[in-house]
Amino acid sequence: MTVFDTPILNEESSLERGSAHEAPIQEIHHDSPRKLNQFRVSDVLSMVGALAAALSMTTIIFTILAPVGGVLGFLLITYILFVITYAILVSFDETWPIVRDRVVLVAVHSLAITVFATLVFIVVFAIGRGLSALPHLNFFTQDMSLAGPLDPLDKGGIIHAVVGTLIQIGIALAITIPLGLTTAVFLNEVPGAFSRFVRTIVEAMTALPSIVAGLFIYATFILMFGLDKSGFAAALAISVMMLPIMIRASDVVLRLVPSTLKEASIGLGADNFRTMWQVTLPTARSGLVTAIILATARGIGETSPVLLTSGFTAAFNADPFHGPMVSLPLAVFQFVKSPEPNMIARGFGTAAVLMLLVLVLFIIARIIGGETVAKKEARARRRRQFVANLVEAYRLLAGALATLVSKISSRSSERARSMEARMNSERRSAVASSPAPKENE
Repeated sequence: MTVFDTPILNEESSLERGSAHEAPIQEIHHDSPRKLNQFRVSDVLSMVGALAAALSMTTIIFTILAPVGGVLGFLLITYILFVITYAILVSFDETWPIVRDRVVLVAVHSLAITVFATLVFIVVFAIGRGLSALPHLNFFTQDMSLAGPLDPLDKGGIIHAVVGTLIQIGIALAITIPLGLTTAVFLNEVPGAFSRFVRTIVEAMTALPSIVAGLFIYATFILMFGLDKSGFAAALAISVMMLPIMIRASDVVLRLVPSTLKEASIGLGADNFRTMWQVTLPTARSGLVTAIILATARGIGETSPVLLTSGFTAAFNADPFHGPMVSLPLAVFQFVKSPEPNMIARGFGTAAVLMLLVLVLFIIARIIGGETVAKKEARARRRRQFVANLVEAYRLLAGALATLVSKISSRSSERARSMEARMNSERRSAVASSPAPKENE
């Protein structure tokens, strides 16, 4: 071994020692961390164990330590103890970020389940209480002009309330949609002190009590201008409630439209009106439909302004300008406050019909709102393809019919010629076989 080889050996030995020390670090570096949203069997067991422990501790508290009652208190204390116990169980095996993630995940899911369960309970409860009135056909085809509180469920109905609701909400939408969209466009396209003032007023009106809107229409249009209590007056009160919701939601949606689209349209030579009409509004169509749905949901369930402005009637009235006109929420209020079981059943049946009507309007609005330019082009392309297929099928059918007619005509002519030839041959044979006449005779 020479002197020159010594450093090399020392360097190699130092590299070997360094690699030996770095081996555990490499193993830790390549260890794949567990994802926070990974779902394992231990998580299920922790949830089940935490729920069992929470139920047990709540039962002990309610029966031995503090003998109190109440289903709501029992459920609330059980939920709090469940979250605490679940966090403790998860902390035995996981780190603090994962524990926090699990607790937040359980809280969010439990709130979502609570909202969904509440909605299902409301729907099932209304349908269940009104199930005795819903199977009767007269409930949907008659009014209550000839039916009293003591009459059975096979008499009377809510057709007057259904028609009244549709007329009132239709008039309210005819007033609210143009005003709401115009105001939202103004707030987005004309910034300034006045637009900020209008936006502040709109945000304040979103919390306006419904009775105040009814009193406003009653004091102005009915007392001052002499308008009768009618469906039109009720529609005005409903539009007052719907207008701030419509403006606020439309304003938020129009703000979300990218400014690059507007700049591109203006750069291509379009003016502000054409840009707003053909670029901004079509882009925000889905959100604007959502704004209309929110406003409709706010207006279609109002009772107090309708009671003040439209009055109550048990007869059918389709004229929104003359005479009282009842709506479905007002009919529910009048039916449910009666002590008679049949009237209460009619009230819950009316509530179920109102929910069904809102669902139908929601589906129609979503279908209209989901209509995009791409879908229109695809539908037009399918329509053109269908027409082209029909034309091609007609052409093929016409060609086949022409060929069939020509074949039939040719066969008919051949048959006629063969029959003529046969008749001529028979005539010639008959003439040849007949005896010649005698000359003497």
